[in-house]
Amino acid sequence: MSGRVFRLHSTLELPLEDVETYFDEDPDLPPEIDDIDITRRNNTLIIKAISDDESISKYTPTAQLKASVTETRVYEEEPPRAGGPQWMDDDEEPIPSELVEFACFKGDRETVLQNTALQYPMFLVLRELALLSEKGTLTAITEQGGELEATRIVEGERRPASVEVVESPQGAGEGDSGINWRDNKFIS
Repeated sequence: MSGRVFRLHSTLELPLEDVETYFDEDPDLPPEIDDIDITRRNNTLIIKAISDDESISKYTPTAQLKASVTETRVYEEEPPRAGGPQWMDDDEEPIPSELVEFACFKGDRETVLQNTALQYPMFLVLRELALLSEKGTLTAITEQGGELEATRIVEGERRPASVEVVESPQGAGEGDSGINWRDNKFIS
Protein backbone atom coordinates (compact mmCIF):
# COMPACT_ATOMS: atom_id res chain seq x y z
CA MET A 1 0.00 0.00 0.00
CA SER A 2 1.43 3.32 -0.96
CA GLY A 3 -0.10 6.65 -0.24
CA ARG A 4 0.68 10.18 0.78
CA VAL A 5 -0.67 12.66 3.28
CA PHE A 6 -0.84 16.17 1.85
CA ARG A 7 -2.75 18.04 4.53
CA LEU A 8 -3.78 17.10 8.01
CA HIS A 9 -5.28 19.02 10.89
CA SER A 10 -6.26 17.46 14.18
CA THR A 11 -7.87 18.64 17.41
CA LEU A 12 -8.50 15.15 18.79
CA GLU A 13 -8.59 14.46 22.53
CA LEU A 14 -8.88 10.89 23.80
CA PRO A 15 -8.52 9.55 27.32
CA LEU A 16 -5.00 8.14 27.54
CA GLU A 17 -6.46 4.93 28.93
CA ASP A 18 -8.56 4.49 25.74
CA VAL A 19 -5.46 4.92 23.54
CA GLU A 20 -3.53 2.35 25.57
CA THR A 21 -6.47 -0.08 25.53
CA TYR A 22 -6.79 0.29 21.75
CA PHE A 23 -3.18 -0.80 21.22
CA ASP A 24 -3.29 -3.47 23.96
CA GLU A 25 -6.20 -5.18 22.18
CA ASP A 26 -3.98 -5.91 19.17
CA PRO A 27 -5.78 -3.81 16.51
CA ASP A 28 -5.66 -4.57 12.78
CA LEU A 29 -2.69 -2.48 11.71
CA PRO A 30 -1.94 -1.69 8.05
CA PRO A 31 0.22 -4.43 6.50
CA GLU A 32 3.34 -2.20 6.30
CA ILE A 33 3.34 -1.75 10.08
CA ASP A 34 4.64 -4.77 11.95
CA ASP A 35 4.18 -3.31 15.42
CA ILE A 36 3.73 -0.09 17.36
CA ASP A 37 6.13 1.31 19.95
CA ILE A 38 4.55 3.62 22.54
CA THR A 39 6.83 5.90 24.54
CA ARG A 40 5.91 8.53 27.08
CA ARG A 41 8.36 11.32 27.86
CA ASN A 42 7.03 13.64 30.55
CA ASN A 43 3.85 15.06 29.01
CA THR A 44 4.44 13.80 25.47
CA LEU A 45 3.14 10.54 24.03
CA ILE A 46 4.94 9.15 20.96
CA ILE A 47 3.38 6.28 19.01
CA LYS A 48 5.97 5.01 16.51
CA ALA A 49 5.48 2.62 13.59
CA ILE A 50 7.81 -0.36 13.39
CA SER A 51 8.21 -1.55 9.80
CA ASP A 52 7.93 -5.09 8.54
CA ASP A 53 9.98 -4.10 5.45
CA GLU A 54 13.61 -5.28 5.61
CA SER A 55 14.63 -2.64 3.04
CA ILE A 56 13.93 0.16 5.53
CA SER A 57 17.07 0.71 7.56
CA LYS A 58 16.81 0.55 11.32
CA TYR A 59 18.23 4.08 11.29
CA THR A 60 15.45 5.44 9.05
CA PRO A 61 12.95 7.33 11.21
CA THR A 62 9.51 5.83 10.63
CA ALA A 63 6.27 7.74 11.01
CA GLN A 64 5.12 8.55 14.48
CA LEU A 65 2.07 10.13 16.07
CA LYS A 66 2.81 12.73 18.69
CA ALA A 67 0.34 13.83 21.38
CA SER A 68 0.58 16.00 24.43
CA VAL A 69 -0.74 14.47 27.64
CA THR A 70 -2.85 16.70 29.87
CA GLU A 71 -4.86 16.14 33.03
CA THR A 72 -8.48 17.25 33.02
CA ARG A 73 -10.98 17.11 35.85
CA VAL A 74 -14.03 15.16 34.73
CA TYR A 75 -17.24 15.63 36.72
CA GLU A 76 -20.00 13.06 37.06
CA GLU A 77 -22.48 15.92 36.64
CA GLU A 78 -22.11 19.48 35.38
CA PRO A 79 -20.51 21.89 37.86
CA PRO A 80 -22.42 25.14 38.58
CA ARG A 81 -22.10 27.81 35.91
CA ALA A 82 -20.42 31.18 36.42
CA GLY A 83 -22.65 33.90 37.81
CA GLY A 84 -24.01 31.84 40.67
CA PRO A 85 -22.55 31.83 44.16
CA GLN A 86 -19.15 30.15 44.23
CA TRP A 87 -19.29 29.05 47.86
CA MET A 88 -20.98 25.91 49.16
CA ASP A 89 -23.28 25.46 52.10
CA ASP A 90 -21.92 23.32 54.90
CA ASP A 91 -24.48 20.59 54.19
CA GLU A 92 -23.81 20.54 50.42
CA GLU A 93 -21.45 17.84 49.18
CA PRO A 94 -18.93 18.48 46.40
CA ILE A 95 -19.73 17.12 42.95
CA PRO A 96 -17.87 13.81 42.46
CA SER A 97 -15.02 14.14 39.99
CA GLU A 98 -11.74 12.55 38.98
CA LEU A 99 -8.58 13.61 37.17
CA VAL A 100 -8.28 11.95 33.78
CA GLU A 101 -5.21 12.04 31.52
CA PHE A 102 -5.98 12.88 27.89
CA ALA A 103 -3.84 12.31 24.81
CA CYS A 104 -4.25 15.45 22.70
CA PHE A 105 -3.37 15.02 19.03
CA LYS A 106 -3.48 18.70 18.14
CA GLY A 107 -1.89 20.51 15.24
CA ASP A 108 -1.04 20.12 11.58
CA ARG A 109 0.70 17.29 9.76
CA GLU A 110 4.25 17.98 10.94
CA THR A 111 3.12 18.37 14.56
CA VAL A 112 0.88 15.30 14.84
CA LEU A 113 2.21 12.94 12.14
CA GLN A 114 5.98 13.10 11.89
CA ASN A 115 8.51 11.49 9.48
CA THR A 116 7.75 10.24 5.97
CA ALA A 117 8.59 6.52 6.03
CA LEU A 118 5.24 4.73 6.61
CA GLN A 119 3.43 8.07 6.91
CA TYR A 120 0.24 7.00 5.10
CA PRO A 121 -0.17 3.71 7.04
CA MET A 122 0.34 5.65 10.28
CA PHE A 123 -2.32 8.14 9.14
CA LEU A 124 -4.69 5.16 8.88
CA VAL A 125 -3.93 4.37 12.53
CA LEU A 126 -4.68 7.99 13.48
CA ARG A 127 -7.94 7.78 11.54
CA GLU A 128 -8.96 4.73 13.60
CA LEU A 129 -8.13 6.61 16.81
CA ALA A 130 -10.25 9.53 15.58
CA LEU A 131 -13.24 7.20 15.30
CA LEU A 132 -12.82 6.41 19.03
CA SER A 133 -12.61 10.07 20.04
CA GLU A 134 -15.58 11.87 21.55
CA LYS A 135 -13.95 15.27 21.31
CA GLY A 136 -12.23 17.04 18.45
CA THR A 137 -11.93 16.75 14.68
CA LEU A 138 -9.60 15.21 12.13
CA THR A 139 -9.46 16.61 8.61
CA ALA A 140 -7.05 15.44 5.94
CA ILE A 141 -6.33 15.27 2.23
CA THR A 142 -4.56 12.07 1.25
CA GLU A 143 -3.69 10.21 -1.94
CA GLN A 144 -3.75 6.51 -2.55
CA GLY A 145 -3.44 4.83 -5.92
CA GLY A 146 -3.49 8.17 -7.74
CA GLU A 147 -6.83 9.24 -6.19
CA LEU A 148 -7.23 12.13 -3.77
CA GLU A 149 -9.37 11.45 -0.72
CA ALA A 150 -10.78 13.91 1.79
CA THR A 151 -11.28 12.74 5.37
CA ARG A 152 -13.35 14.49 8.01
CA ILE A 153 -14.13 12.94 11.37
CA VAL A 154 -15.94 15.01 14.00
CA GLU A 155 -16.32 13.70 17.55
CA GLY A 156 -15.90 10.08 16.46
CA GLU A 157 -18.25 10.25 13.43
CA ARG A 158 -17.32 10.28 9.77
CA ARG A 159 -18.70 13.36 8.03
CA PRO A 160 -18.96 14.15 4.33
CA ALA A 161 -15.80 15.71 2.92
CA SER A 162 -14.61 16.59 -0.56
CA VAL A 163 -11.51 17.92 -2.26
CA GLU A 164 -12.04 21.08 -4.27
CA VAL A 165 -9.33 22.38 -6.57
CA VAL A 166 -9.50 26.16 -6.95
CA GLU A 167 -7.38 28.67 -8.78
CA SER A 168 -4.80 30.30 -6.55
CA PRO A 169 -5.33 34.04 -5.96
CA GLN A 170 -1.56 34.62 -6.26
CA GLY A 171 -1.65 33.60 -9.92
CA ALA A 172 -4.36 36.10 -10.87
CA GLY A 173 -2.24 37.49 -13.71
CA GLU A 174 -2.41 40.97 -15.33
CA GLY A 175 -5.20 42.37 -13.16
CA ASP A 176 -3.14 41.79 -10.06
CA SER A 177 -3.92 44.27 -7.28
CA GLY A 178 -0.41 43.86 -5.86
CA ILE A 179 2.27 46.53 -5.84
CA ASN A 180 4.43 46.91 -8.91
CA TRP A 181 7.83 47.42 -7.29
CA ARG A 182 9.59 48.22 -10.58
CA ASP A 183 7.47 51.27 -11.46
CA ASN A 184 6.78 52.59 -7.96
CA LYS A 185 7.23 56.40 -7.71
CA PHE A 186 7.92 56.15 -3.96
CA ILE A 187 11.06 54.05 -4.51
CA SER A 188 13.96 55.83 -6.13
